[in-house]
Amino acid sequence: MEFINALVEEGAHISKNRKVTKEEETDWLSHHMASIERGRTISVVAEVEGKVIGNSEVGKGIEGNSHVGFLGIAVSRDYRDLGIGSRMMEMLIRESRKAGLKLLVLDVVARNVRAHHLYPKVGFIDAGTIPRMMSIGGEYLDVTRMYLEL
Repeated sequence: MEFINALVEEGAHISKNRKVTKEEETDWLSHHMASIERGRTISVVAEVEGKVIGNSEVGKGIEGNSHVGFLGIAVSRDYRDLGIGSRMMEMLIRESRKAGLKLLVLDVVARNVRAHHLYPKVGFIDAGTIPRMMSIGGEYLDVTRMYLEL
């Protein structure tokens, strides 16, 4: 909860735009763990001294795109530019291959310079930018879709 709320507070470009309650976080974690157990989600968490400083996951597609994994990643502000995101991505890619996925897809806010530096380093290719695809705090942001064939 502390991790996600710190990202919200800093205005990070994540899917949440408001802080979560303990109840909401407990519910999310319960569903997330069940999804991992069912083999629907691959998850990598980074910790420092018992504190979550990074979270990433690949959610498997369904039916016609069951060969596709949809990737998301976030690292706490104080731990960026240390290679943690790269390591998490490498682990997700390796585990996605083991799980039989053929393609990984991610969306990144177009002006997120750090992400646009990281993703190509691990092999992702820019597929194109969708204008005004995301809205955070009333601001519309362009989103770039990227992919990696496994």
